[in-house]
Amino acid sequence: MKVAIVYTSITGNTEEAMNIIWKYMSSYTSKCYVYEVEHFPFYELETYDAIIIGTYTWGNGDVPHEMIPLYRSFENSTSKDMVTGVFGTGDQCYPHFCGAVDEFRDMLYVHSNLAATLKIELMPQHIDEHRFERFVEVVMERVKSKKGITV
Repeated sequence: MKVAIVYTSITGNTEEAMNIIWKYMSSYTSKCYVYEVEHFPFYELETYDAIIIGTYTWGNGDVPHEMIPLYRSFENSTSKDMVTGVFGTGDQCYPHFCGAVDEFRDMLYVHSNLAATLKIELMPQHIDEHRFERFVEVVMERVKSKKGITV
């Protein structure tokens, strides 16, 4: 199975979350590739069995400008079978906590096979470990069921 984790991080919180997700993902596949969004090969979008997106939220619940090309690529993709997951970090003091995760979730629900979402308050904590593990498990269960592999 070929999986990509595509992320952006401004404070390091989303990058830390990505590292935890990558750790769990590597127990499922040795073909898990990590890309900062600026370095993601968009022309390979449809060659992955799953793509996991990690983002912070900007302003009043907005998708950060550097994630817009990835957002648009999924909107224009013809592969609605691709399994996706989206995670992000945010601050609950803002009215639209992890609003970028919600924006991606709504779009991916229509344009992909969305398996899971995960929102983390600020920086990942030890108490979040099981949530990361479950997020990866749900994404990989979806990939395996799509491929006809018994879970």
